[in-house]
Amino acid sequence: MITVYSWPTPNGHKVHIMLEECGLQLGRDWQALPVNIGAGEQFTPEFLAISPNNKIPALLDPDGPDGEPITLFESGAILLYLAAQTGQFLPSSDREKFEVLQWLMFQMGGVGPMLGQAHHFRIYAPEKIDYAVKRYTNEAKRLYGVMDKRLQHSAFIGGDHYSIADMAIFPWLRSWADQGIDWADFPSLKRWFDLVAARPAVQRGVQVLAHLRKPLTDNTARGMLFGSAQYQKR
Repeated sequence: MITVYSWPTPNGHKVHIMLEECGLQLGRDWQALPVNIGAGEQFTPEFLAISPNNKIPALLDPDGPDGEPITLFESGAILLYLAAQTGQFLPSSDREKFEVLQWLMFQMGGVGPMLGQAHHFRIYAPEKIDYAVKRYTNEAKRLYGVMDKRLQHSAFIGGDHYSIADMAIFPWLRSWADQGIDWADFPSLKRWFDLVAARPAVQRGVQVLAHLRKPLTDNTARGMLFGSAQYQKR
């Protein structure tokens, strides 16, 4: 059974969705072990042994490519691994494959980090810094615009077919309101968003561990996520 060490965040959900889309059933083919990032569980030696960057998700597959166990961290790498293992959601032809991969990298290098900063400065920062709020809100809008333009000419983010690029991006856009987004400005992206949101596997994936997530209100959790705990040498 595959084990995913995770938490109900966009990066966690993208892997939950991929597993469900591949026909792997929670509780039968894979399990989700919660890593409470607000309580500092991402800093335990046991978790750092498989995720040295102290971020979720991480994956343990007891039946790796060579029949031996394999552990992986970084959600994009996990999506690529599952695509390779199952033969699903990543095209086989080089042209189509690299078209998908460029959009996966777009998510990993742009959508995730920039929308994460938008969330931080708009919602979580202890003081509202107008410059930072405007900078990351405007960057969020720019990225939404890039995706909207892409989807004016493509059925899905990576091309004509649903792929790991869609799974990587979708969870980050679920918090569009917190990012200062008005869907009326991005009609093609909204069409895609609704289409992906309606997929049964996506609906199952975003519910994994969702009952554990609580509003970020206590100082201990803020310290674990945004404070000095992040920068201690381990």
